[in-house]
Order: sequence, then C-alpha cells, then structure tokens
Amino acid sequence: MVPFSGRKVLAAIAAGTLLGTTALVSPALASPPNNSVKRLTKAVTVKGVLKHLDRFQAIADANNDTRASGTPGYDASADYVAKLLKKAGYQVTRQQFDFAFYEEFGSSFTQVAPNPTSYVDGVDYELMSYSGDGTAQGLVVPVDLVLDPPRASTSGCEASDFAGVDVAGKVALLQRGTCGFGDKVANAEAAGAAGAIVMNQGNGTPEANADRYDLFAGTLGAPVGIPAVSVSYYTGAQFAATADLVVQIEADTTSEIRSTENVFAQTRHGRTDNVVMAGAHLDSDPAGPGYNDNGTGSAALLEVALQMAKVKPKNAVRFAWWGAEEAGLIGSQYYVDSLTEQQVADIALYLNFDMVGSPNYVFGVYDGDDSAQQGAGPGPEGSAEIEQVFEKFFASRKLPTVPSDFTGRSDYGAFIGVDIPAGGLFTGAEGVKTAAEVALFGGLADVAYDPCYHQACDSRTPVADGADAAVYKSLGKKYKLQGNVNVFALDVNADAIAAAVITFAHDTSKVNGVKTPGKSHGKGKSHGHKHKHGPSGR
Repeated sequence: MVPFSGRKVLAAIAAGTLLGTTALVSPALASPPNNSVKRLTKAVTVKGVLKHLDRFQAIADANNDTRASGTPGYDASADYVAKLLKKAGYQVTRQQFDFAFYEEFGSSFTQVAPNPTSYVDGVDYELMSYSGDGTAQGLVVPVDLVLDPPRASTSGCEASDFAGVDVAGKVALLQRGTCGFGDKVANAEAAGAAGAIVMNQGNGTPEANADRYDLFAGTLGAPVGIPAVSVSYYTGAQFAATADLVVQIEADTTSEIRSTENVFAQTRHGRTDNVVMAGAHLDSDPAGPGYNDNGTGSAALLEVALQMAKVKPKNAVRFAWWGAEEAGLIGSQYYVDSLTEQQVADIALYLNFDMVGSPNYVFGVYDGDDSAQQGAGPGPEGSAEIEQVFEKFFASRKLPTVPSDFTGRSDYGAFIGVDIPAGGLFTGAEGVKTAAEVALFGGLADVAYDPCYHQACDSRTPVADGADAAVYKSLGKKYKLQGNVNVFALDVNADAIAAAVITFAHDTSKVNGVKTPGKSHGKGKSHGHKHKHGPSGR
C-alpha cells in the first residue's frame, strides 16, 4: 500500500507497451469445477496461499531482499505468477510500462557556517522524493522569497527568477507556492545551483493553516540532478535572515527511469462486455520483501485464480497483479488510462486486495456507501452492493468487520476515477489499533496493525530482520503468526476473496443491473472522486 506522503518512493509514467496473449498450455488445476461459494472457499486453503507467500519471500531472498518494481525481485515475482496462470489455462498478458524509480538510502543536512549545526531527518528537514544523488555544499542564496503576508510566492517558478541571482555552485533557497516543487528545483539546477532547499510557504495563519508552515514531505515528481530538501517556513525564514549561511546536503539516492509490468489473467469463458476485475499489487516497498504488503493480497488472489481455473463463469473474470503501486499507484493508473471508453464501460466492477494478513489485523471492508461518514465519500454507484457481498460473507462466519475508507492509497483509485464500482478488503497498515478494535478482533491496542509496514522486517523472519521482539512476542501469544502475517486473518480473507469473485463471476445484477445472458449495460453517474498521493507542489 502506498503511503500518504512521499516515503521516498514515488513515480511518474514515461511510456509503455502491451505484450501479447499466451496460449492454453495445460489443463487447469482445480477438479471438479469450483463454481460455487461453498466449493471454491473449500478449495482455497491457507496452506496454498502460504506456499505462494513463501515463494515470494524466496524470490526476495535471492534479490537483495526486495521485490520492488524495477528490480529483478519484481521481475521474478511476475514470472512466477504468469507461469502458474498460463499452466492453469488462463489468457495471460503482461503490460509493460516505464516509470521513474526512486529510492533513498540515507541523507544528512548540516549548517557549516556561521553556526555549525546538524539537522535531524524527519524533524528539521525531509529529503525530497526524486532528489539527486551526491553532496552539495555552498552559500545559501534566497530566490524571489516573499516573507511578508500574504506571502503570495512564485519563488523559482520561472527561469527569470534566477536572472541577476548568482546561484552557480551555491544552494538555492526556494519558497513553496504557485508551481510544483519539481519546477522550482529544475529551474535552480538549470541556473547552476549545486543544491536546493524548499521552505514551506507560510500563507494563511499558523492556527488554521499549519500545513503551510510546518515541515512537509514533498515530491519533485521526476528525477533531478541536485540534492534537494524541504524545511518548515520558520526554518526557511531563519535561513533567509542568516548572513553568509553555508550548508551541506548529502543524499544517497537512486532516481532513474526503469521498466516494470502489470500481469493479467482472464478466463476463457464469460461475457467480455461485463468483466469482473480483481486485483492486488505485486510489488513490495524497496525497503523489504513485502511479505504482508502485498505478498498477502497477491498470494491469496493467485490461489483463488488457480482454484477456479476450471470454472466457466457467466461473466469473464480478469485478475490483475499491479506493478509500481508503491511508486505511486502507477501500474493500475497506467492500465486504466490505456483503456478506451468502451473498454471502461465493459468493466462491471473492480475488487482490490492490498494487505489482507496484517499481524495485528482488523477485518476492514471498503466503505462503498460511506456509512461511516469518514474521509472520502461513497464509491461509484454499485460500490455499496459490493460492500454488502463482503459483509454477508463475514456475517456467515459470525465475524465482525469495520468500514475501511476509500483513502486513495491503493489501486482502486484509478477505477473509481472512471466511475467503475469498487470494493475490497484491508487489514491495516501503519495505523494504530484502538481498544475498541481489540474488543472486536483481539490483538494489541496502541500498536500498529502492521508494525513492520514498509520496513525490512515485513518478511518471513521479522524479528531477525529488525522488528521489535517484545511486540512480536506479545502478538505471537495472541495469534498464530507466520512471519509478519496473521494466519487466521489471511485464511478468512482468502475465503472472502473467493466468495466475492465467484459471486460476481456468475451475477453482477445487484451492482450494475446486468442480468446474464444479455448484451448491453449502463453505468451509474460519476461521483467525481479525485485521489492525490503526496504533495508535489503548490
């Protein structure tokens, strides 16, 4: 799952191509056809899911402990998924695209003169996503700052801002406002600056507009060639008032264009004008193997697909494993953007499965009708009915659920954006479990749902990979864990995925009014959802 703001891994699409469809190679795996909820949920076992999960871990072990898009670990993961699906008899396609890969390994920011000071990452400064690699040391030069209210800043937005300002070999001090951070830093680089500092804008009032005064995490949107950091308005104003200020920025980063892919597997039977889509992102965060995020969603979806390979559904089912989700939801957005208007209309609904085995889990169901009245509004028309199918499943197991908001942090966002009904499951990321949730699901209060979220310890051996041993010892007393995964939560959610997919494979009428057989169907009205993933400027 992608973070709220740039945790040093964001991306922008450059180009893409779609590879061809593969042929039927061998008989499907499941026998007899698992064409009902009862049969399919029985066939989909947690043992089978964990087998795939351990394979993903082995792939990471062999590839620098990561399966991030743009790395050999991701390519091997995609090969593993595609090979099994081809063997099962699916029509498999692999959609390639280029994206801007970024990873931060470390940074430092210091004042060299007149008062030597070491600044703290995440407290005093943030290295901006897509910052250039290397060391920049030089005199700080303010560029077109507006420090008097209302501080309507266009600092660095135009090349002309640097006319008459000698930034060559120096560090440009820029102010947030009007244009993207990437435009400001690129203009500074073009003017010869060795590095850049982007201070917050300071517009509005500190009480009502703290986000325009405090330290912020920002993305440049694409690779730049010089190190760049962000600071609060207060720090920036102090820098501007300090004569002969010399700073040093050190950045250890990789920022370049790389290639990755989405993997699709579609049934050979069923209506292709009323396609049921189900997806999970296949990539891990660069920091680790992604055993839970999103090995769980990918493995569970793979096992469901394999176990229903002999089913002849009334509606075609298209399974998707997305690339570059951790880089800013790139793969799913690229796919949706590649569709024609008719191809969009031919998708009945989209089901998303991102992190379905968090060790300190909740059973979250995406809030299609916005009954919780929190965060984003309801999904497109039909999303409430998807939610009801999941709720019915959990009720049949006498298990509680909580509504999960459409925050825009996962791959459903692109589908919602074109008015495709959406739903899915989520067991929690870096958020902290409440006492009320402990009463429903057990576990540990005031501890993250996934204490290893976006870390090296999101693995088969979390404690050995840096997790808090006391936390995992306590979780192990409450639950059965396999590595950074709650086995019970994964088992239940794998069945929930199976139940929803097979239900809609046979009938989507409650979602979009389409009854099979038939040839035409319509879509509901747009709800105008817009989802943003981390500040890029202004």
